Amino acid sequence: MSTSDAQDHYFTAEPASAAERRRLDVELAGRTVTVHTAPGVFCPDRLDIGTAVLLREVPAPPAAGNLLDLGCGWGPVALTLGLRSPDAAVWAVDVNRRALDLAADNARSVGVGDFHACTPEEVPADLRFAAIWSNPPIRVGKAVLHEMLLTWLPRLEAGGAAYLVVQKNLGSDSLQKWLDGELADRWPGEFTVELYATSKGFRVLAVRRAEHHR
Repeated sequence: MSTSDAQDHYFTAEPASAAERRRLDVELAGRTVTVHTAPGVFCPDRLDIGTAVLLREVPAPPAAGNLLDLGCGWGPVALTLGLRSPDAAVWAVDVNRRALDLAADNARSVGVGDFHACTPEEVPADLRFAAIWSNPPIRVGKAVLHEMLLTWLPRLEAGGAAYLVVQKNLGSDSLQKWLDGELADRWPGEFTVELYATSKGFRVLAVRRAEHHR
């Protein structure tokens, strides 16, 4: 590992390590696809265990609407959303420019059409999401993570759901408790938070926004 590789984090906006791309064959949405990854992004050598758990455990995404992958990396979650819901608009969001370039190129190569790879600031402020799937960047620290979740979860549409995968030994249970309390305090009666699935040391949390009948 070079010095620049060692100093890079996957949540670095502009990784310093060499951007040499690597070909990777991976199974997404029940088919084998060829994508490209590179150093300086999250888990460039394989589909990480947490993401694999998320993709295996969550229910089918909505067939249409705006679908968000928060912290997209090279794009496995966003690509899966697009492959499973070809009529939906997929938003792949990350702070890492290299990751966004990879995700966009991978979407083109696997045939996902309505795909938007962008930084948080580039997402239209009035956009709402039918679903959010995320393997959130736990290692950014609690303050940043909490701010991120409180920014994006309230952008769920009425009746929408978010699924978050978190390693148990990195605080999934405490995050579930915090989310439950914080969302209830800020938006009483709007959200429910529950443990949806457990697998391989990971927990999948489901955050659902209430339906509103007018």
